[in-house]
Amino acid sequence: MPEVDLVFPRAFVEFADPADEEQVFRCDLTWLTSGYTCIFGQGCRGIYADSPDVGCCTLGAHFSDADDEQRVASYVAQLTPEQWQFHPQRTVETDDWVEADDDGERKTIAVEYDGQSACVFHNRTDFPTGAGCALHGLALEQGRNPLETKPDVCWQLPIRRTFRDVERQDGTSYTEVSIGEYDRRGWGPGGHDLDWYCSGNTEAHIAPEPVYLTHEAELTELMGAAGYAELVRHCDAHVRSRSALALHPADPR
Repeated sequence: MPEVDLVFPRAFVEFADPADEEQVFRCDLTWLTSGYTCIFGQGCRGIYADSPDVGCCTLGAHFSDADDEQRVASYVAQLTPEQWQFHPQRTVETDDWVEADDDGERKTIAVEYDGQSACVFHNRTDFPTGAGCALHGLALEQGRNPLETKPDVCWQLPIRRTFRDVERQDGTSYTEVSIGEYDRRGWGPGGHDLDWYCSGNTEAHIAPEPVYLTHEAELTELMGAAGYAELVRHCDAHVRSRSALALHPADPR
């Protein structure tokens, strides 16, 4: 099925952050109650046609800040050659997996292998563990949630959190925290050049439960426990009444 149009009616809800009176959440109910699920290894075509087996890991992952990189580094140090295809034959050093892009932003290295470029942590199809992220596999082996071991952008995608300062008419202000869909526009101008993208494709809207439930851990990390609990209340209400509200067009009717 083709990707749906990027512009369609959406339902949003705004509510105060129970843990921070200076923040207001603005959440995309249409996305959060949709049936999206990651289909890597189950129909994902990859974002580039010449790299169908590496999903959205083609370019490597930019770190959100120094803390993000340091957290990931602590888990990189735990990887073994049996878990990580591109593990160097010596003690791992930062230069083995981190590089700076043209703008000086730090990211994981992208390596060329068998004609496909992908993040250095992406094990390929011929590796004994199969294709997939070595850091993700490490988390599963250790009984952790992968959000603990992977760069922020990796576990957040395709949920998008953005911040905006809003000034009220009375002169007071607050921080608006938006929680929504990381569609292809989220990748910047280059996002429109992606050959395939999951969030708006019907192939990926097959989960029996909605995003706000299947991504509980990620949303709790992004919003806090109290914020997530309030989100669930609003999403539950939206699901009960959604026949009269905006549905994600990629969801089955």
